[in-house]
Amino acid sequence: MVVEIAGVTVADWVALVPTLVLALSGLLLLVVDSIDPQPGTSSNAVLAGISTLASLAAFLVAGYFLVLGVGQPRGTGAIELFNGQLVVDGMSLFFVVIIGSVTALVTLASYDYLEGESYQAEYYTLVLLAATGMSLMASANGLATVFVSLELASLPSFALVAFLKTNRGSVEGGLKYFLIGALSSSVLAYGISLVYAATGSLQLGAVAEALTESGVPTGVLGIGVIMILLGFAYKTASVPFHFWAPEAYEGAPAPISAFLSSASKAAGFVVAFRVFLTAFPEVGGLTGGDPMVDWITAVTVLAVVTMTVGNFAAATQEKVKRMLAYSSVGHAGYVLIGLAALNAPDQGFVLGASMMHLLVYGFMNTGAFLFIALTEHWGIGRTFQDFNGLSEQAPLACAAMTVFLFSLAGLPIGGGFISKLYLLAATAKAGAWLLGASLIVNSALSLFYYSRVVKAMWIEEPSGDFEVDSYPSSLYAAVVIAAFVTFALLPAFGLLSPSAFDAASVLFG
Repeated sequence: MVVEIAGVTVADWVALVPTLVLALSGLLLLVVDSIDPQPGTSSNAVLAGISTLASLAAFLVAGYFLVLGVGQPRGTGAIELFNGQLVVDGMSLFFVVIIGSVTALVTLASYDYLEGESYQAEYYTLVLLAATGMSLMASANGLATVFVSLELASLPSFALVAFLKTNRGSVEGGLKYFLIGALSSSVLAYGISLVYAATGSLQLGAVAEALTESGVPTGVLGIGVIMILLGFAYKTASVPFHFWAPEAYEGAPAPISAFLSSASKAAGFVVAFRVFLTAFPEVGGLTGGDPMVDWITAVTVLAVVTMTVGNFAAATQEKVKRMLAYSSVGHAGYVLIGLAALNAPDQGFVLGASMMHLLVYGFMNTGAFLFIALTEHWGIGRTFQDFNGLSEQAPLACAAMTVFLFSLAGLPIGGGFISKLYLLAATAKAGAWLLGASLIVNSALSLFYYSRVVKAMWIEEPSGDFEVDSYPSSLYAAVVIAAFVTFALLPAFGLLSPSAFDAASVLFG
């Protein structure tokens, strides 16, 4: 099949170019490493450069396609490949933009962070292969494709968390991540099998069509839908499958913590959005009938519990990195509002608000973890007290961290302020007052523990003698770029949000 992009007729697989760039670049890294396998400054720079350029290329091509209208009603329309098992539309491209941008920041920062480490080619290859799986998750249009792409994203991630093999925390975090991942994958696979048993189909559109017919075994279907929801809860670090996140994020190399908490979370949510809104709208009562399986109520409970558990746990932490890990659990609860408040009249606005929050979150949360990578590079401790007086020696980095934290809390210093306002407006449109109240209370609580870091950096006196003796250029650049984009998204939010709303609205057509 062929499609027309920018006035040029091309094969339909061209729509997958962002994903292909990530996959082929990952393989190219292994070839480059085989030519010059000795770790050294020049070879490491080449590896980091290829990875960053590939991620940027995926980000820019996906953004260009989005602007051209590829996969959207105003352009080519949704492009289906492999008998409908993959689909490229506005939603998939929007999330590839998020995944590509986060991957570019992570690979850029990793050049300095990995200084002196072995197996750097393998590290960058695993990052790009994981990003490939995440981008395929954004396009997955069948339950089998969903499972395969999720595993492609997860398996490299297990190894990346345990990359620091001499670090007990890294190995322990990787093991816990693997064990919980294996459990959740089995839950997801069993849920998929039950849905197949009830409908006889795996392709999402065919599942939805089968559910409109009579004679569907409601009990089998209901258990399958709930098990699929729990499987996605693992990938998004939502309760009750969130236990791996604090251990994995704390033990992993800080750039990988940023990668998993931002790109991986976005990939988990896009596949959840597509599966539930394409395959199960009839089941949830979104088409006007009585719900066979009220998954919207289940997601509402999941959202409230996730944001509450995440924020209250974060407020009790004494280590900054672990606090950010629990904070990411809380933000998963915020994003779940996009599924929980779908009984609103304007469903596209509700889902689009969650998508925009994930876009902003991709920069502010990645930047916060990369700041932790910077402090680890300097040998600064992990507790709040260890950050005392840091602004005296690194004012630019601390200013960037302040932007990240206050934007995560929802203050008008970055795009997180408007994205939370949109989420609050979504709950108001749906009349979901419990969700709205939970969002407000948990955001207020988050300001408490985020402010502890800001206070330590700018107000407290240094608690010990430490000297910042180097300013790693790539790490600094990644942190500053993330801070600039986080701040710029505040005025630019209105320019980007129509793309999210248009992409979301198509799923309700």
